[in-house]
Amino acid sequence: MANDDLVVGLDIGTTKVCAVIGERNENGTLEITGVGKSASTGLRKGVVVNIEATLKSVAAAIEAAEMMSGREVHSCWTGIGGSHIDGINSRGVVAVTGKTRETREIGLEDINRVLEAARAVVIPMDRQVLEVIPQSYIVDDQKGIRDPLDMIGVRLEAEVHIITCSVTSAQNLMKCVNRAGFRVNDMILQSLAAGRSVLTEEEKELGVALIDLGGGTTNVMVYTGGTPYSTTTIPAGGIQVTGDISMLKNIAFETAERIKLDAGCCWDEFLEGDDDIIVPGVGGRPPLPIPRSLLLAIIRPRMEEIFTMVKEKLDKLSLSRPLGGGVVLCGGGAQLLGAAELAAHVFKLPVRVGIPLPVGGLVDEYRSPVYATAVGLVLEGALREEKQGGERGIDIRSHEKGQAPLISKLVEWLKKEFF
Repeated sequence: MANDDLVVGLDIGTTKVCAVIGERNENGTLEITGVGKSASTGLRKGVVVNIEATLKSVAAAIEAAEMMSGREVHSCWTGIGGSHIDGINSRGVVAVTGKTRETREIGLEDINRVLEAARAVVIPMDRQVLEVIPQSYIVDDQKGIRDPLDMIGVRLEAEVHIITCSVTSAQNLMKCVNRAGFRVNDMILQSLAAGRSVLTEEEKELGVALIDLGGGTTNVMVYTGGTPYSTTTIPAGGIQVTGDISMLKNIAFETAERIKLDAGCCWDEFLEGDDDIIVPGVGGRPPLPIPRSLLLAIIRPRMEEIFTMVKEKLDKLSLSRPLGGGVVLCGGGAQLLGAAELAAHVFKLPVRVGIPLPVGGLVDEYRSPVYATAVGLVLEGALREEKQGGERGIDIRSHEKGQAPLISKLVEWLKKEFF
């Protein structure tokens, strides 16, 4: 069976790798048919530090998803994130091409030119442009235009959000996926994908901060007026919380992680009774009882610190209006009991936990904030495939066909002349 109806999202994180398989049914509707997850050990703060360990995690996650869906995966849309991601806003201006002033109609080539002009920012040699997201267009002096196609004007401006990443980080991530035996269709920013799966259009319009609480980093993307406005990363995440428990109570990191997930809480009102959690002893030592209140006293300050760091970043943004859509939490850290309540206390805004919107298929399997990015990668990947098929696919193929004879003619001429 052909694989062109499969769309696979691969979210490679610091603590886990998630793979989600989306399949187009006979009506062309996307459904999630496979979900896989594996532990990740080869990344630190979202950056690959061990290729061998990462490719094993990638292979394990995709294999688990393949077994669930009964399909074979060959290529995937891979998420990229981490502390090397940076976002800047830029603007480009072009004159609209047209034979006379009356027929200066804005075409696709004008839109492409203005986006190229906007992305022409100076970035260091070790960085590459990952995404160029149009925010709004200005035709002559008319602001706030979403789609200027076929409008008449003389001057076209575009305001865009440019996301850049480290070249080596992107190459290492791609290498891991390739060595695991899969082709990378493209790299997509993790927080952009998460926003695709958990945010509603109303929230994006009103202005919303999406906070992806990962293991090694906390990725923040602010939407305003329906489009991304700011992208930042806080170099702290769930690992720090687990590390605090492990260090203060002298227990193994894996045990601390399990306790955090099973009995952890970061909001006082959710503390139901102060019973003890029994931790198995290490090296023949007797089991250690830890009161739940002590666990709360360890977890809450660290989570509060992470939210405060995010708030400081948000406060520096010169937003034209307050975030009417509030704050949406996703990622593994959003599962922590009381995370939304603590965030609401810090941000003084409405907060909810973002769960992927139902796509169809195995709804129960992926309706968790952990899969927000992986499901978003499937949705974003499917959207990009449709765009490529509709717009560029035909042009590129015809362009390549046109080039091939020229190259073969040149080779023939060189052979005749010099050999």
